[in-house]
Order: sequence, then structure tokens, then C-alpha cells
Amino acid sequence: MKLTPALEDAFNQQITLEFGASLVYRQLAIEMELQDLPGMAGWLRAQADEEIVHANKFIQHVADRDNHPVIGALDAPVATVSTPLDVFKASLAHEQKVSESIRNLYRLADAEGDIDSRPLLNWFVEEQVEEEATIREIIGQIERIGDDGAGMLRLDADMAARQSTGTEVA
Repeated sequence: MKLTPALEDAFNQQITLEFGASLVYRQLAIEMELQDLPGMAGWLRAQADEEIVHANKFIQHVADRDNHPVIGALDAPVATVSTPLDVFKASLAHEQKVSESIRNLYRLADAEGDIDSRPLLNWFVEEQVEEEATIREIIGQIERIGDDGAGMLRLDADMAARQSTGTEVA
């Protein structure tokens, strides 16, 4: 069953938002790299890759429904961060924006009577809960560390363990 024109447009907007999220995370990774925190930079790069996977999931869904996926215009992200705490607060704010967009997409799918989108959207709702919780945990750790340089380096080393799984849908 094809998506309605309104749903096709909304899914394409979500595709663009997911690619935009990837750019935001890439820029934040650059900021952490410049502060000599390669573990945090690597974590953010892996997150950027994950956002591309998310975009690809939406692209596949739109294409599988015999619609036309389109990536919209993207603006370059602006980084106004100076500390790791700023970086992860910016990350959380962006994830909250993405979460609300997915909830709105879910609401529209329900209003349009589109039950075929539910499995995908349910997966994304669950994923966003996890994303926000993970970033809130990192923020809590950074706040607990405060000005303790050794603590920040330990957290940076811990975050270096995250590996990117690539950008293709598994």
C-alpha cells in the first residue's frame, strides 16, 4: 500500500532530519577532537553513522511502499559548544527534536489510518527512548566529574570503546 501524499512528505522530512542529525554529530565530534578527547569524538562519530542508518531505514520504508524517497536541503550545523557538557547537552536537545518529529510522524500515520508504518515507527519510538537515556547518563557522568581532569580522561577512554557498525541497514 502506497503512502498518502501527506505521509510521503512527512517521511521525506524525517529522512532529511536524520541526515541532518548525522551532520550535527559529526560537527560535535570535531569539537571534541579539537579538545583532545578522542574517545568522545569517536563516540559522536559512531552516533553520526547510526543516524545515517536511521535515514536509510526510512528511505527503505518509503521505497518499499512504492513511493519516492527524497533527501531535502540540509544546512550546515553550527557548533556553539565549548565543553563536553555543552556537547552532550546539544546532543540531547537534538535527540529530543528527533523524538518529537517521530512522535508526530506516528500521530500522522495513525490519523491517515496507515497501520503498515507502525512496526517501523514503534522501533523508532523505542530507539529514541534509548538514545535520550544514554545521553542523559553521559551528561550525568560529566556533571559528576566536574572539573576533575583525570575523571574526564577516564570517561573519554571509556567512550572510546564504542565501535561504529557502519551506515548500512542490517
